[in-house]
Amino acid sequence: MNPCFNFNFNNNNFLLTTDRCIFWEEEKALIISDLHLGKAGHFRKAGIGIPQTIFKEDIQRLLSVLQYFKPEQLLVVGDLFHSTANKEHELFLKWRKDLPAVSIHLVKGNHDILNKNWYQLAGIEVHDAELKIGEFLFTHDIQNCRNDHDHYCFSGHIHPGIRISGMGRQSLQLPCFYFGKTFAILPAFGKFTGTYAIEPKPADRVFAIVEDRIMMIQ
Repeated sequence: MNPCFNFNFNNNNFLLTTDRCIFWEEEKALIISDLHLGKAGHFRKAGIGIPQTIFKEDIQRLLSVLQYFKPEQLLVVGDLFHSTANKEHELFLKWRKDLPAVSIHLVKGNHDILNKNWYQLAGIEVHDAELKIGEFLFTHDIQNCRNDHDHYCFSGHIHPGIRISGMGRQSLQLPCFYFGKTFAILPAFGKFTGTYAIEPKPADRVFAIVEDRIMMIQ
């Protein structure tokens, strides 16, 4: 397990990891977003040769962080899956049977379109738009909680990235954790995704994922 960055926020400890997820100590919860499981299989069904190793690497990383933190619950803020059922969803069901003690809460994203019975079979509790725990709200798209002034929101959906410039015209866009005044956005857990460049305000906090460490940008 790579080193974590301990970010104390609203009197809660959130461990930001280079594996693109957050461990919430007080609730013993692992928070992730945008795995897009089944995306590679979706492309293969369309005749595009995406290797299945992408799925296996993502699911192995998830297993590793679950084994390391030993959370009581897994909170997914949308797009756990990517499409209608394919072979990778069947592999997920086999993987799920090895972790019966971890409760999984999924706040549905725009790609979570599987049949309701499938989620029940996988032991996943589905929340259509949001999940509230104490002073925090979990949703897929930050637009869903713009009018909620009583909760701090955690979201995903846009796959945030921060651009870092070097000498000359050199630059890199790195996946990042973004914490604004009223909401946070998690990086996509799945590696088979792009990133969307964010433009943080001066008071915002941004933590870039730089290989094996978390770097606070501002």
